[in-house]
Amino acid sequence: MTENRQIQQLGAEVLRQQAAPIDDFNSSEFRELIENMRSAMLAANGVGIAAPQLGESKRVVIVASRPTARYPLAPKMAPVVMVNPRFDVVDAAVVKDWEGCLSVPGVRALVPRYRAVEVEFCNESGQTCRLTLQDFPARVFQHEFDHLQGLVYLDRVETNRDIIAEAEFFKRMAGQEQAA
Repeated sequence: MTENRQIQQLGAEVLRQQAAPIDDFNSSEFRELIENMRSAMLAANGVGIAAPQLGESKRVVIVASRPTARYPLAPKMAPVVMVNPRFDVVDAAVVKDWEGCLSVPGVRALVPRYRAVEVEFCNESGQTCRLTLQDFPARVFQHEFDHLQGLVYLDRVETNRDIIAEAEFFKRMAGQEQAA
């Protein structure tokens, strides 16, 4: 039975720690962590989640780009569990775009990220995998990877003028749809 964990909020110490690698892919704790991450991400309409967001300082993320109420224009991809991920930059172009975070509710910010990355990670069974991500899925991965480094997306913002209330963000998006 998986426990229903609360998403940690900005200020929680676990969000500022370097996450530890996973070395036991067969433990019940590891399996439970992944299930808790999946259910918390889906319940919160997230497109990704990192283990530290559920209070576990472990190197596990899920990238699950899909249209949601929070990201209506997100492309659809199958959710990918990435354990002990690392990445190389494939396209060094840096693009600023809007991000939010389940651990920082009610806020959006323009964040610079690499356009494309190649991720090396272990899957849930411990097998090494490689995946190239670009645009929005690459952004989601980099956002979640930052959580493993003890960073939140606000640490990457170039100026505090790029930080806005989520309500204002949705007003702007509605205005752009009407203009189109």
